[in-house]
Amino acid sequence: MRTSARSLIALGILLSLGLASCGSSPGAKPSASPSSGACNTGSTTTVLIPSSQRSPAGKWGSAPTVVVPSSAPPTKLECADLIDGTGAALKIGSVVTAQYVLATYSTHKVIQSSWTSQPFQFTVGTDIPGWNEGVVGMKAGGRRELIIPPILGYGSTPPPGASGISVNDTLVFVIDAISTT
Repeated sequence: MRTSARSLIALGILLSLGLASCGSSPGAKPSASPSSGACNTGSTTTVLIPSSQRSPAGKWGSAPTVVVPSSAPPTKLECADLIDGTGAALKIGSVVTAQYVLATYSTHKVIQSSWTSQPFQFTVGTDIPGWNEGVVGMKAGGRRELIIPPILGYGSTPPPGASGISVNDTLVFVIDAISTT
């Protein structure tokens, strides 16, 4: 009987530890305080944005404030999860509904925002390389910041009509992934 009671206690502890590490349930609200800001993009070349240079997390579902760091623009893709999502992780081929704000290093100002109109839908893998790489691993219900160097952005050919994006500009996006299929 004693062995049996010890086995049940040990099993209970193991189960509770296992459940605690599984994360939130699908209906849970996003966490506004990610522990490290780490983003899993699946790339070994993506760098974590230093916490002192991240935009504020804000409130998911409300337009974020974007802060362009005063340091020199990075030469590698940088990212940070400002709010952890609880939904499905984005992957190449995912169709995503999102909101975003874009600021540039050249102006240190916001130059585009889907929040002024409506959410937009895109397929991961069909946009600029830094966006495609940077959103992989992001979870629906989350907010991620990306700092995209020119080589992974528009480089020497900004899109026609993209007022505010200079040649070889570094882009700063804050993205809310609303849903994915």
